[in-house]
Amino acid sequence: MPAQQTPAPARGTATLNDARAQLAAAVELLGYDRGTYDLLSVPRREVSVSIPLRRDDGTVEVLTGHRVQHNYSRGPGKGGVRFSPRVDLDEVRALAMWMTWKCALLDVPYGGAKGGVRIDPRQYSAAELERVTRRFTSEISPLIGPTQDIPAPDVGTDEQTMAWMMDTYSVGAGHTVLGVVTGKPISLGGSLGRASATSRGVVHVALAALRHLGLDPRGCTAAVQGFGKVGRGTARFLAEAGVAVRAVSDQDGAVAALDGAAGLDVAALEAHVDATGSVAGFRGGVAIVGEELLTADVDLLVPAAVEGVLHEGNAADVRARLVVEGANGPTTAAADALLAARGVLVVPDILANAGGVIVSYFEWVQANQAYWWSEDEVEARLADRMTSAWQQVLAQSQRHGVDLRSAATSLAVQRVAEAHVLRGLYP
Repeated sequence: MPAQQTPAPARGTATLNDARAQLAAAVELLGYDRGTYDLLSVPRREVSVSIPLRRDDGTVEVLTGHRVQHNYSRGPGKGGVRFSPRVDLDEVRALAMWMTWKCALLDVPYGGAKGGVRIDPRQYSAAELERVTRRFTSEISPLIGPTQDIPAPDVGTDEQTMAWMMDTYSVGAGHTVLGVVTGKPISLGGSLGRASATSRGVVHVALAALRHLGLDPRGCTAAVQGFGKVGRGTARFLAEAGVAVRAVSDQDGAVAALDGAAGLDVAALEAHVDATGSVAGFRGGVAIVGEELLTADVDLLVPAAVEGVLHEGNAADVRARLVVEGANGPTTAAADALLAARGVLVVPDILANAGGVIVSYFEWVQANQAYWWSEDEVEARLADRMTSAWQQVLAQSQRHGVDLRSAATSLAVQRVAEAHVLRGLYP
């Protein structure tokens, strides 16, 4: 019998509801009408595809994939592709909407898109993942392209995934199309600095926010949830900036600094993860329950894993003065309200983790020009964009007397709405 898929999780609907609630609040703040909300609350285009996979043992399994283009009024769609057992269509819709706001907020000439395949990549061989990637790419290829929609890596995917996607699309086009995806290997037109861009962006904003709170980063402590593409680099760059990283976690475990230690030895922890695949069992720390990390007694909390980890049930126990969202949608609407009431400053995902899309944009520009920049150039331009966006969001927050999420979303929605007005409606 063919293998059966796990039913799609329901939490994606809650994530979409949160995204739409944020949009509604921004529309109200800006004084726009109901038509503007209706226009921006639904995707412009979406597709769901079946992905038949021949497993290595000869059995056939049918997976489900999605690609959603929320908005492309300011430019081609842009957004990651995730391989995760949690993927469902509503989740992808929410993530695509957040990408629209993220690109607008950072003044990148893209709209928002997102894609995913419901699969646990840890349960499949490299050959099977290649077959899944290539079939998914071929199914969505009419919707993607360097002037239409440019995918990038996300949860469960990496630069190898992007290489397979680029090659599959290029075979169909009859020539190499480097700009169809970003986050590629350097040898295939990737950008220097792209792999660490999201983490660096998180840290640029985190350090600025700590200083805004009157805190010297060199005397601060942090906890980082997630030790993957975003969390790992975030922990490293925070430590390099003098912030003591007191606790980290991944999907298999969590560790905290030993009693008497200022923080974890992040370099040693990275070596342990490289050797074992998880933070669990790290001898330079003490094992804790993953949930304990979110309520650790630290100055800075960086949720850099998945959506909805800060919620009504635990937000009241968060002791950090600052939350910087490394993941997309880690804080529910109910948690947002609780944290705001307690004076906790939350830097929203569409600002905090925008470093990846900024350097993805740089990679796309370089591919289109066939001219590549140095890593120093990339990192300097990234720092400039992140710092400028932080200052704009902070000013918007102070001007309207709203939290940073409302400020960031309203700035982004305003820019997208202006593009709609200038372009007009067809016909």
